[in-house]
Amino acid sequence: MAPKRPEGAGAFPKAVEQPAPVKPDPDSLYAALDLGTNSCRMLIAQPKGNQFHVVDSFSKSVQLGQGLSGSGRLSRASMARTVQALKICERKLQKHDVSRMRLVATEACRRATNSRDFMRFVSRETGLKLEIIKPEEEARLAVISCAPLVSQKTEQLLVVDIGGGSTELVWIDVAQVAPRDRQKAIMRLHKGFKGDPGPFPAAKVVDWISVPLGVATLREQFDDVDDDSARFALMSWFFEEQLGNFSPFHQEQAREGFQIIGTSGTVTTVAATHLGLRRYDRNKVDGLRMTSDQIDKVIRGYLAAGPEGRRRDPRIGKDRQALIMSGAAILQALLRVWPTDRLSVADRGLREGLLYAQMSSDGVLEDGPY
Repeated sequence: MAPKRPEGAGAFPKAVEQPAPVKPDPDSLYAALDLGTNSCRMLIAQPKGNQFHVVDSFSKSVQLGQGLSGSGRLSRASMARTVQALKICERKLQKHDVSRMRLVATEACRRATNSRDFMRFVSRETGLKLEIIKPEEEARLAVISCAPLVSQKTEQLLVVDIGGGSTELVWIDVAQVAPRDRQKAIMRLHKGFKGDPGPFPAAKVVDWISVPLGVATLREQFDDVDDDSARFALMSWFFEEQLGNFSPFHQEQAREGFQIIGTSGTVTTVAATHLGLRRYDRNKVDGLRMTSDQIDKVIRGYLAAGPEGRRRDPRIGKDRQALIMSGAAILQALLRVWPTDRLSVADRGLREGLLYAQMSSDGVLEDGPY
């Protein structure tokens, strides 16, 4: 006897309706755009407790500063590439109906003699109004973005932001701040390096400097040197020579209680290589701590691989193989002067600092590190 056919067999399965994603309230959204010498990056986010939740993002290498060192001007090709990227950003801002935003440009636009013409070009083609910020504000925003990575054991802190056209260094003394309050003290620097902290324990900015050399501009400076290892050595020593006006450069620093936080594509790429990642993973890289010896081992590996080996490395890629070495030269110079057992890797920077500063000013974040 044939088995009885189950009731309902052959019927079409009932569709399971997925709830539509809740669209964030446009009034709660903030945007931050960072147009650097090499890249254009944007985040759209909404406050969430003492943090923020990223709703949308954009990142593209535009090489805005290509050829700037020689001509002093932004080229037509680089401006055209950048405007195409900014048009994508503008569409994202329109899509999410964002009204609170800061759209900033840094070193390439600070240096270029035709930057005003470029700003007008951007406004005409995209409707976006970019502002060129000063080096101090760029350094300050990088510092506050890294505040959650400050260890309670840290008394002396060096924050390093290696950009495409410049490198910002900020030395901060938090020895007089209670360990549990050190992250909050760093965050309060968004009001200014010399601002009144009010009744709170203060983080003291010992000194800060903006060196007009980043991964793109330093590489261009030694573009005529053919030998890979020789070029690297020259870049590293040349960058160290630019630190003479930075007051901590002349002081010996003990490793105990000293922390460096590095924020840049260079530092995150070195960290990914150290971990042996096949593909970049922000969750594994952001907040990772490395020693000077571990970083030196990675850099020696880059030199041994040579340009072709670096091009084949999926963590570097053919477009960045030259820039990773100029960034590594900067990093090596810093660690030669200030060796440390605690270099914290920050996959964050100017965009996050811009978001935090806006949200903090509006009072929409709960107190504490985000």
